[in-house]
Formats: sequence, structure tokens, C-alpha cells
Amino acid sequence: MSNLLPQQAMGYDRAITVFSPDGRLLQVEYAKKAVSLGVLTLGIVYKDGILLMSDRRLNEKLLVAESVKKISEIDEHIISSFSGYMNDARVIIKRSRVFAQQYKLTYGELPAVEDIVKYISDIEQQYTQYGGIRPFGVSFLFGGMDKTGIRLFETDPSGIYTQYYAKAIGGGAPEANVILEKKWKQNMNAEDAQKLALEIFKEILGKEFSLERLEAMAVSANSKAQKIELK
Repeated sequence: MSNLLPQQAMGYDRAITVFSPDGRLLQVEYAKKAVSLGVLTLGIVYKDGILLMSDRRLNEKLLVAESVKKISEIDEHIISSFSGYMNDARVIIKRSRVFAQQYKLTYGELPAVEDIVKYISDIEQQYTQYGGIRPFGVSFLFGGMDKTGIRLFETDPSGIYTQYYAKAIGGGAPEANVILEKKWKQNMNAEDAQKLALEIFKEILGKEFSLERLEAMAVSANSKAQKIELK
């Protein structure tokens, strides 16, 4: 808690509308901590498309893997994945899809990836400044193709969004991002991107790694959003 003792900080972390003496919103920081405890999720931009891959953390033997959905199609050209609270993510995914449909009906064209990201980030920011609510405990990766090219964005509980060529969020993200920084290449193809993603999950998950617990989806210049069968 920086320079604050635990007992001093308590009064500042009970309401989202109260800044601590050192200028922090502690509830937002707690929400980011929730994201860091979530599953590893990563996005990789490659030569003519974008890949999202996520861990589903299957902890129960009787659990049907396909019932745990970590990657969603927002529109035919935009996909998203998340780390953090799944219940919060479900609400944001629903709002994203509604926004995409309303945009098409209003303007007669597909929304840009950043249009949806801005809309969601505005909602997340609103949940950091009103009493009686809490921030969304989830971060998202939004990826897709639009008129400006291949785009990958990260949003976080504070309402900030940033564009990346490759990005990992959730548990193990710091280590995963180090690998991405070393091995990502601008002209890599779809196969290379998938190999890199699997290499990262093998490194982070170790003995717990299995293809069954991973989910992947891609969007490319030649096809709409499609699920990737990992081998």
C-alpha cells in the first residue's frame, strides 16, 4: 500500500470514489490484481491476421471443456478474450455484440475494432467514479480486421486501452510478455504465430500443459472469425 499502513489504507479502499492520500484508487488496483490471478490469455498479430489463445484452466475431471468459453466472436471480423472474472466478462461481451449490431444498423458498415474498444473502455471508466458500484474485475484483448488493418487492443479495469502487436494478460503474463518481446516478428505467418503461442503456454503451464485446456480463434484477411483446432 505504498507509504500507507494497512489500518490507514482501510478507509480509502472501501469506496471507489475516494482517492488515497498518494492519489490512488485502491479498488481499481484490487480489480487489476484480480486480473493477474486469472488465466493466461494472449494475442498475436501476424502477417495477414490475428490469433487469440487462452487457457481454460479445467480443474474438474467431469467438466466438459467446450462449455468453458474464453474467446468470443463479437462480429464476423472482431474477436475477444479476457482474464479475470468470467461473470463480468459475460456482461461486457454482450454489450460489445449489441454495440456492433447497432453500429451496422445505424451506419450500414462494420464497426472498426477501436470503435468497440472505446465503447467498452468508456463503460469501464464510468465504473471507477460512482459510489455503490465496483470496477469490472476483468481485462480484455480485442482483435480483428478493419479498414485500418490488423488491430489488437488491451483494455483494463481503469478504462485505459492500448494497442499492441502482441500481448499477454492474466496469470504468468509478465513472463509471457518477455517471450513475446524476444520472439515476435512482424512478418510471421499464421503457423508461426500458433507455434509461438503454444510455446509460451508450454513454458508457463509446465507439467499442467495440455491442448485440451487451450482455446484459440483467429481472424484473417481471407476469412471471418474462426475457431482453431489445436494439434
